[in-house]
Amino acid sequence: MNTEQTSPWLSVIGIGANGVDDLGDLAWQLLAEADVIYGGRRHLAMLPDDLTANALRKGWPKPFAHTFEELESLRGQNVVVLASGDPMYFGIGGTLAQRFSRADMRILPYPGSFSLAASRLGWALDKTAKLTIHGRSIQTLMPHYLPGARLLVLSRDGASPREAAEHLCARGIHDAELTVLERLGCDKERIVAMDAQTLAIGREDHYFADLNVLAIALPDHLDRWFSQQPGLPDDAFEHDGKMTKQDIRASALAKLMPHPGALLWDVGTGCGSVAIEWLRCHRSCRAIGIEPQEKRRALAKHNAAFLGVPSLKLIAATAPEGLEGEEAPDAVFIGGGLSPQVVDFCLARLKPGGRLVAHAVTLGSERLLMECFEAHGGELTRLAISKAAPVGPYFGWKSSMPVTQWAFTKAAKDKNETKSQ
Repeated sequence: MNTEQTSPWLSVIGIGANGVDDLGDLAWQLLAEADVIYGGRRHLAMLPDDLTANALRKGWPKPFAHTFEELESLRGQNVVVLASGDPMYFGIGGTLAQRFSRADMRILPYPGSFSLAASRLGWALDKTAKLTIHGRSIQTLMPHYLPGARLLVLSRDGASPREAAEHLCARGIHDAELTVLERLGCDKERIVAMDAQTLAIGREDHYFADLNVLAIALPDHLDRWFSQQPGLPDDAFEHDGKMTKQDIRASALAKLMPHPGALLWDVGTGCGSVAIEWLRCHRSCRAIGIEPQEKRRALAKHNAAFLGVPSLKLIAATAPEGLEGEEAPDAVFIGGGLSPQVVDFCLARLKPGGRLVAHAVTLGSERLLMECFEAHGGELTRLAISKAAPVGPYFGWKSSMPVTQWAFTKAAKDKNETKSQ
């Protein structure tokens, strides 16, 4: 076993609003010894010419995907990457760590915007949602609009605070308290607080620096809000009447078991209710919905944006042909278009240890799920929901159409078998 340690050739240095003046001795040494320095225009302009005279200064390649190839070609040289604050929090450090090993990299963080903002506000970071709309849709904030929640949001630019205020007001949350924290950590620092309605209306003096963090304090009582847990009310979605209803949907999500980074195939996605709930379980969850009807795809797209998960990928096709070439899923939900061909294809593509849940409401599709259960095992359940409804001057039970649910978990690969292959 080779235990020889090599010095990292790629250094990522976090910089605060005061620039390089606040850097430590190691950071100064790495900059002085650098052969190549990467950074944004603002960061590169902070460097003293006499310190980095022998280094090649480079902005980020376009498209950004070329960055990894460029950096790899510089292996063996001393390369420094400049970043804002803590590079491991929605920053370039986390992105590079996915491509380069710990032996390749060293990270020198500076107190990030979240830490600085929390210290100014007196907010405990462990009780605060830490989000970003830099390079992301404002819609992604929506799942975090919960009673009493506190959000810290990395802004895209100086227009972001008003955009967030308008987004809140559009959802009826006019009294949320917004605090804009500009240029944290330098002598031009400024903190401005007001409610969402005031900021949304806007005045001439409501202009903010591009470098800002937005703090949002939600009121303890909201007229309408949606839990991050599966089982949203049916009226949270626009639909044409054909959708997986709330109680049945909650059961399906429990069997599908969303987890960070996992990919769901939602076959016959309809208005997108199952895929959307999957995505709301964790911001790194991914989902592909396949739906041949254009009107239903439009509903799914609208619902995904409204409920804060615009990343839902929609395919205009039928299964299984439309799923050819897509990444293998961690979970599959079949809510429409059930057929032996669809089940066989999805089972074959499902990752080892993955989960498949299929629903049937007709006798023919129920017969198919019984055959799947007999052939593969798993769990076969009949779900019948009854709710109290008026019967003349009284109340009685009104039953919905029963749903047959087949839930199956694909066997994980045997470790010994994997080693021998």
